[in-house]
Amino acid sequence: MRAGLVLLAVLVADQAVKALVTSSLDRGETRDIVLGIKLVNVRNTGVAFGQLQNGGVIVSVFIALALFALVVYFTRHAGRPLIWLPTGMLLGGALGNIVDRIREGAVVDFVKLPYWPAFNVADAAITIGVVMLLFVIERDDGARGPS
Repeated sequence: MRAGLVLLAVLVADQAVKALVTSSLDRGETRDIVLGIKLVNVRNTGVAFGQLQNGGVIVSVFIALALFALVVYFTRHAGRPLIWLPTGMLLGGALGNIVDRIREGAVVDFVKLPYWPAFNVADAAITIGVVMLLFVIERDDGARGPS
């Protein structure tokens, strides 16, 4: 239930901000915000950081396998403390980007940092979710002591 609420919060926030950006900026437009950070309206047909651009079916299969593995892991380890939080973030972020792929044929990205590819709320949730998942796994494994 908690993972579902986190998923929903990430999905709603991601789609709301993307709608705001796409209604405020023309596709390809850039606006400077502060200290080299830019607001952009670009599309990504690949996966993380623009890898596998125009990957089509390969990208879809990769995403489906990753989501399936995450759901299997979550169901097998649902008793781990806090596992629901990164799981909800990862699923919410993935679904936010899947909605874009269905609607736009690509993911809408809108934050551009210096020397970094453009990204969005879903990407940030996925990145933070991965780090948190590793922390939850390591924290729980560390509590058991050395093997």
